[in-house]
Amino acid sequence: MGEEVLKPTKEKFDEWYNEIVEKADLCDKRYPIKGMNVWKPYGWKLMQNIDKLIREEMERTNHQEVCFPLLIPESFFKKEEEHIKGFSSEVYWVTHAGKNELEERLLLRPTSETALYPLFSLWIRSHADLPLKTFQIVNTFRYETKMTKAFIRVREIHFFEAHTCHESFEDAEKQIREDLEIAKRFFRKLCIPFIISKRPDWDKFAGAFYSIGLDVLMPSMKTLQVGSIHQYKQNFSIPFEIKFEGKDGKHYYCHQTTYGMSERVLGAIIGIHGDERGLKIPSSIAPIKVVIIPIIFKGWEEKILEECKKLKKEIEEIGLTCFLDARDKTPGSKFYDWELKGVPLRVEVGPKDLENKMITISLRDGIKKKIKRDEIEKLKDELKEYDERIYKKAEEFLHKNIHVLKEICKDAEGIVELPWCGKEECGKEMEERMDMKSLGIPLPEKECNEKCAICSDKATTWLRLARTY
Repeated sequence: MGEEVLKPTKEKFDEWYNEIVEKADLCDKRYPIKGMNVWKPYGWKLMQNIDKLIREEMERTNHQEVCFPLLIPESFFKKEEEHIKGFSSEVYWVTHAGKNELEERLLLRPTSETALYPLFSLWIRSHADLPLKTFQIVNTFRYETKMTKAFIRVREIHFFEAHTCHESFEDAEKQIREDLEIAKRFFRKLCIPFIISKRPDWDKFAGAFYSIGLDVLMPSMKTLQVGSIHQYKQNFSIPFEIKFEGKDGKHYYCHQTTYGMSERVLGAIIGIHGDERGLKIPSSIAPIKVVIIPIIFKGWEEKILEECKKLKKEIEEIGLTCFLDARDKTPGSKFYDWELKGVPLRVEVGPKDLENKMITISLRDGIKKKIKRDEIEKLKDELKEYDERIYKKAEEFLHKNIHVLKEICKDAEGIVELPWCGKEECGKEMEERMDMKSLGIPLPEKECNEKCAICSDKATTWLRLARTY
């Protein structure tokens, strides 16, 4: 039986995280380009299952999947000035094809606005073509200068991005409300509670009219952005000439939005649910939902293995992925291996279970019980209850660590909300004095009848701050 991993305490969380990613066989960080990791089969299957959930949401809301090239011409990239400022220091450039210097430099997409929008200007002609709702799941590339961390801070990023075009600002705002509903359903399936904040103007996405951040709180007491939604207004449609003919025969520029997420979602799942025994995977994305462990006693080998095979078939017939672990290892070693990988439900079958026509089940969060052998359907309910329990635990942790303060408190941890007058200089001074980063204004907005924590003028809102990844 293997040794327990570290406990994911606040002080040891980053060390625990690095250890668990390796021990659970999610990725290999030894590829010779820093920040570009190799997805191993178990980690990749987890990511594919996450992708499947967001694809279902896109289909439900009538988004169409596209797949654009990786390379973007420099002339496309230069069309939106603010966007260039935001990404120019992070871009990978391609300058040669073989020995031949290219006439125009190309870049690996850091995000896809400047790749998609020249084509959108060709696709959209009339109001009948709107709304245009597209998405893609691709790799993006950013030269990350901070210390890399698997799934959380990497240079090759597995990335989901939805891009939409609309007739009016009001219709684009409606899209943003739909995006928030998509996010709520998606993250609920992953048992991940999150907060929604409108980013301050000095931290909005390059080229956006405004940006919304979706953040989770990790056991390190740092927040991790797991998604973002941007209202572009016409900031991209004007330089990229994305116009349509209205019902009145006149031409108008489209209003646009985006919604983006990355493999950071997997990093959040690892960090928020994991413990000293390893991962704790929600059943919605678990590559293996149920693992069967034969408890072998002398003289019972054949009977127990035969029963386990029948059980596996029945579990798969009710739609649950199942693995029978018949390896020549002790049950304790097998328990360790599957707990490390976060399999939600373990079934044990021994001589007493056979005699009593029962099975012993253990959920990954520690619940253990016996159920009747002919009530296999109950495993589905057990998994639902398990998901609910790990969500509630994460939700309690998040809410317990959101602190509403009236004045600066340098000892505060987690997520802090301070009264703010709305002036940039006061917001930035809060960041400096709290040694935190602004997450923005809580959404939905909360009434504030306090004085600004910096200048003592009347506060117009609350400003959220936290230490971040």
